[in-house]
Amino acid sequence: MQGKIGISGNLKVQHITPPGPGLVWKLRNIPNVWPGLWRARLARVLHMPGLYGRLYARLFRADGSVIDYGLLSTRVVTTAFVSFVVDQLQTETSVFGDFKYHDSGVGITDPAIGDTDIETTDGESRATGTQTEASATVYQSVGTISYTTTKAITEHGLFNAATGPTLMDRSEFLVINVVNGDSIQFTYQLTVSAGG
Repeated sequence: MQGKIGISGNLKVQHITPPGPGLVWKLRNIPNVWPGLWRARLARVLHMPGLYGRLYARLFRADGSVIDYGLLSTRVVTTAFVSFVVDQLQTETSVFGDFKYHDSGVGITDPAIGDTDIETTDGESRATGTQTEASATVYQSVGTISYTTTKAITEHGLFNAATGPTLMDRSEFLVINVVNGDSIQFTYQLTVSAGG
């Protein structure tokens, strides 16, 4: 007695991108994205060195759904951070490599280079981000903040400690509404461009 058993099939792999917040949200958020983009482009065209930040976000809902907001903001690297870098070039301390603490808030005042903190904290603990080198000239920190109450998140800051001291970048963006159990994964990238 002889027989044959055969099994065959096809496997397809599909990349599924989470939905975004919608075209209206993206268009209304342009004022938080455009200023930094054109400055970075101008610096590249003129071969000028510079620092510029980019903030991305994904909202993870308590029900398991995900909304990819993409690029939220391209400003503002602060004077406090630039002064800190100059100080570190003279006398290095251990906190130089600690810019990985993400904070969010509900403030609505435009970011300014003189900012030393976010405007209005949301009351949640800062998230400790994972630090990587996105490319040879791009520093990246990814941190997820979990929320315990209903809030309208409109700002983000990256610091070098769980509380206080130095703010690297403050970003403002169109509101992202959260409720208890939601979390936002913030991805901050600092590009350090050479010139010449």
